Amino acid sequence: MSPIVKATPSASDQIGPREFAQLADYIFDYAGIRMPASKRTMLEGRLRRRQRALGFDTLEAYCRHVLTDNNLDQEGIHLINAVTTNKTDFFREPVHFDFLRDVALPGLEATYLRTIRAWSVACSTGPEPYTIAMLLDQFAATRRGIAYSVLATDLDTEVLEIARRGIYPADLVEPVPAALRRKYLMESRDPARREVRVIPELRRAIAFARLNLMDEVYPVGEPMHLIFCRNVLIYFDKQTQHEVVSKLVSRLAPGGYLFLGHSESITGHDLPLVPVAHTVFQRS
Repeated sequence: MSPIVKATPSASDQIGPREFAQLADYIFDYAGIRMPASKRTMLEGRLRRRQRALGFDTLEAYCRHVLTDNNLDQEGIHLINAVTTNKTDFFREPVHFDFLRDVALPGLEATYLRTIRAWSVACSTGPEPYTIAMLLDQFAATRRGIAYSVLATDLDTEVLEIARRGIYPADLVEPVPAALRRKYLMESRDPARREVRVIPELRRAIAFARLNLMDEVYPVGEPMHLIFCRNVLIYFDKQTQHEVVSKLVSRLAPGGYLFLGHSESITGHDLPLVPVAHTVFQRS
């Protein structure tokens, strides 16, 4: 039996160095995402789906359409959708949600706050904002006169559509405690589909919107009491990290909490934040 030999992509089915540099500059300027030369193969893989969707035979033809024929403005949103990373889970980094339930929410209630406003930044397909909403709804149900709202934003329009629908594979919701699954998730009537859907009441409690963290201003309305911006800063350089966190803090109410990813740090940034738990900060 002859050995299986994987075909090497032809030059026309790759992104040339000059085209890669142009795309990388656009991605960084638009979304703040670093795209070093080591990510060229990754970018090629992600753009092939878009290449095929537009009917081009090769990546070379796709790049010519986008760059040489000046279609970057029209294609830009799809290009950004292709390069964003959307790893997410329900109750991801669960100690944050323990802190939210046991410390942050009682602390906010103690200030006589009547409406708790939460923001899930870079919400991806929705597990994070739905997790937050479950805990806020549980808390509000046991306190008379407490209301809440959740804003969920992302740069990627495709994941926002998934989040709005609130339909997930059954295995994805396994981290959700059983009592919360029974209360907030509906199983598909067709057992073969192995899907669940978030109940309408919880879906209505969340507003989904597109937002680019590179924008000068974050138009999110009244100051937030809870901001979750987790596993996002790792894609930015130090200067961009500082600018993003500074703008987030400007939208955080005094006494409010900022949650970052467990591998992220704001050490060295001069910000009105006090660490209160691992990667949890309170605005002073």
